[in-house]
Amino acid sequence: MSTLPRLENAGMDAWLVRLFDSIDERNMGWITALVRGCEQAFGDDLVDLVPSYTTVLVQYDPLRLDDDQARKKLQAVLAGLTPDRDHADAPLKELPVWYHPSVGPDMARLERHTGLAAERLIRLHSEHEYRVFALGFAPGFAFMGTLPAELELPRLDTPRPRVPAGSVAIAGRQTSAYPRPSPGGWNLLGRTSATLFDPRSKHLSLLQVGDRVRFVPVDKAAFERLGGDTSPMETR
Repeated sequence: MSTLPRLENAGMDAWLVRLFDSIDERNMGWITALVRGCEQAFGDDLVDLVPSYTTVLVQYDPLRLDDDQARKKLQAVLAGLTPDRDHADAPLKELPVWYHPSVGPDMARLERHTGLAAERLIRLHSEHEYRVFALGFAPGFAFMGTLPAELELPRLDTPRPRVPAGSVAIAGRQTSAYPRPSPGGWNLLGRTSATLFDPRSKHLSLLQVGDRVRFVPVDKAAFERLGGDTSPMETR
């Protein structure tokens, strides 16, 4: 059996800290505590931190630290690590969503898969509060969980060549929204008017690891007032 946490070398300027082997919402307290500990321990020597569901990639300046020095810093952080217990004060981000077949063409697939009506599926998706576990795939793309079990649905067998910006989607027990037009194989349920990635903003991404997120249903008129794009999905 593997021993955790575990340090895995990730090149001449990075270590991967593996805290867990499986995805669980209870991991978040340890992940956020490790991120904060690394920021304090590495200071200006830190280049980047990439948290995920089970790991944190720690990239440092190799001109200021060698791999052994970086490893010892991480070992010291891990030796005193305790999980963040209270997430109630984590930022809550609300994303307005227009759930409609013209922008959420996979709702019908979800209805067939679950046997539930669209209204019930929308309520299940929007009444749940999600946590941002990781950012990746594309700038501003937030991997959020954990999706209610009733909504679990595999990815598409063949990804779409182009998914419009703002598309709200699910895959497995995860949900997200596409920040920019891109290929994608997740199931589309609707579209948000929120700007998910802005290169002019301080944090670039609207959603940050650890944030709490709720999807708020709005009608077409409200969606348009908020600047949402109501253009129907292009057929493949």
